[in-house]
Amino acid sequence: MSEPKAASPTTGDTYKGWLFKWTNYIKGYQRRWFVLSNGLLSYYRTQAEMGHTCRGTINLATANISVEDSCNFIISNGGAQTYHLKASSEVERQRWITALELAKAKAVKMQAESDESGDEEPSSAQGDKTELQATLRTLSSKVEDLSTCNDLIGKHGSALQRSLSELESLKLPPESSEKIKQVNERATLFRITSNAMINACRDFLSLAQTHSKKWQKALQYERDQRIRLEETLEQLAKQHNNLERAFRGATVLPASSPGSAGSSKGSGSHGKGDMSDEDEENEFFDAMEDAPEFITVPADPKYHKRTGSNISGISSELALEDHLMEEQPVAANHELSTREIVPRKKRRNRIPDKPNYSLNLWSIMKNCIGKELSKIPMPVNFNEPISMLQRLTEDLEYYELLDRAAKCENSLEQLCYVAAFTVSSYSTTVYRTGKPFNPLLGETFELDRMDDCGYRSICEQVSHHPPAAAHHAESKRGWTLRQEIAIASKFRGKYLSIMPLGSIHCIFANSNNHYTWKKVTTTVHNIIVGKLWIDQSGEIDIVNHKTGDKCHLKFAPYSYFSRDVARKVTGVVTDPSGKAHFILSGTWDEKMEFSRIMQSTRGENGTEGKQKTVYQTLRAKELWKRHPLPDNTENMYYFSELALTLNESEDGVAPTDSRLRPDQRLMENGRWDEANTEKQRLEEKQRTARRKRESEAIKATEDGTHVDSYKALWFERREDPVTRELTHIYKGGYWEAKEKKDWSGCPDIF
Repeated sequence: MSEPKAASPTTGDTYKGWLFKWTNYIKGYQRRWFVLSNGLLSYYRTQAEMGHTCRGTINLATANISVEDSCNFIISNGGAQTYHLKASSEVERQRWITALELAKAKAVKMQAESDESGDEEPSSAQGDKTELQATLRTLSSKVEDLSTCNDLIGKHGSALQRSLSELESLKLPPESSEKIKQVNERATLFRITSNAMINACRDFLSLAQTHSKKWQKALQYERDQRIRLEETLEQLAKQHNNLERAFRGATVLPASSPGSAGSSKGSGSHGKGDMSDEDEENEFFDAMEDAPEFITVPADPKYHKRTGSNISGISSELALEDHLMEEQPVAANHELSTREIVPRKKRRNRIPDKPNYSLNLWSIMKNCIGKELSKIPMPVNFNEPISMLQRLTEDLEYYELLDRAAKCENSLEQLCYVAAFTVSSYSTTVYRTGKPFNPLLGETFELDRMDDCGYRSICEQVSHHPPAAAHHAESKRGWTLRQEIAIASKFRGKYLSIMPLGSIHCIFANSNNHYTWKKVTTTVHNIIVGKLWIDQSGEIDIVNHKTGDKCHLKFAPYSYFSRDVARKVTGVVTDPSGKAHFILSGTWDEKMEFSRIMQSTRGENGTEGKQKTVYQTLRAKELWKRHPLPDNTENMYYFSELALTLNESEDGVAPTDSRLRPDQRLMENGRWDEANTEKQRLEEKQRTARRKRESEAIKATEDGTHVDSYKALWFERREDPVTRELTHIYKGGYWEAKEKKDWSGCPDIF
């Protein structure tokens, strides 16, 4: 048994390190990577799994920590979870015990503070029942009071009438007798009216008492249904885990002999057979592994030789290949030397650390199953301090790929760079589980990097329901990027699906090549239990509408059973006739490579009876590689270098710019309670403005006049000449208004 490295304390309340965890009597103790953070102790098979697959988590707030001997200790959570752990030494065990006890004390304190938010729904349901009973009691009391008043009115009314009768019997002037008679009649009417009112109140009380049982039954039925749904969802999640483990056991155990099981005890293997130690908290997504549509093999050595017999054919292709392979570093060095001449503006490289607030996600999300995410009121605790407009602008993180594409003379080569740019826009999402702020209607965001990066960008929220944002970016290096993205999202209990709708356009000025594509589906897993993680899945077709060239990209969903690398992306670049010229491969969170296809043949039939294509390719070359994340990024919402600068204050921006949004700024500064209050104020202000527009539209309809619906300020809605879709296209004027410092047309939204 190899000794694990000592645990490494990190900044804040996080503590990480290797420990041995008891699995079963066959495999004994197995080496696992443990992470202590925010009052939760989680473990993984390897450090690489931290991004997507948590094997188990225990909440220290309700856990009991006990020491067995010099190296062993136990963490138990009321019998539901028990971890038998072993450290490499007594000193190492004591470090962990100290860190765990401190974290437990903080977790207990945080749980006490968050009990009100975590138990919001049960207390609300109990409150509904109590309120109904109190209302019925109050109603009954008031009717009894009215009945008492009726008796008093009847008693005093009778006395009044007797007194008036006595007055009538007296000898009084005719005028006085007439007045007394009128008063007597009014008193009689008053008594009749009061009796009718009391009778009506008694009828109402009787009816309320008759139907109160029906109301209580209906209320109890709805409450039981909600509790049953919650229990069903949790049970389904646990059953899903059990089925996964059973399936893995059925497919793996028969392959190993009884003798091999004993020999593997204490080994550091991470094969599929070592799954018996996973707890019910283990939640991850397993997609069915699709068979690849094609196979790539190295090209025949003859393609690397330039002989006189093939100088007209293969040699010209290799010349293009050399151009593709060699141009990238040359172009990059040229761009670097050019940009060194222009001094770059110094921008911030950090933001305040994320506060350590605890909130029960399930207590909020369980009431939102099947709903549109944009219509769910969420506290800022689940957000990250940037808006969706800024998140959309992050697509330009790797703008250099479009700069290189603009220099390409060959459209197929250009398409490779455009495809790499498409994939690169997802690299910033791998750890970003926070939700961006929903932009207010009319909110904008500009990013002017014309001086140091050669491009500038403007975004505007053009619709609120459904939420839609329009984006336009232009570069002095000859490319334009524009898009209108509407977000459709559904919460399904175990995961959250986010489906971007709308087309992205990229136009190159020199060649007039016009490319379009759509985004894939983003899925957030482990909403109920386990660590949140994000996956991208689906297919993208990038089409050059001028030449007919096409690139088909496939984002493979994560699968535990797949032998391929996680987050894999593959693609094929074809010409209008369907002939393949390049193969693209890589991952959406790390890098993309491309290979020139020298020959293609039809291979044998696959498992589904489909004939696969075999491509002979030259060696793969790198197209794109992700920039390393900044230091301390885990405490700064996992922002990239570009994301850290997006909310930095700048002079001269429009008054509707996201940088000026007060709730977002308060959240960035760590003042979350104030941010929640400000967020509610802004949302109510937006609702008031919407109701006013709707009221004016109704009034205009009644008057027979016409009122225009909301129109975006910097974009206009018209038919796209290429896709024939109705979309918002930039109409100009923003940068001119900024130069003139004339923002008179901007609405007051903050």
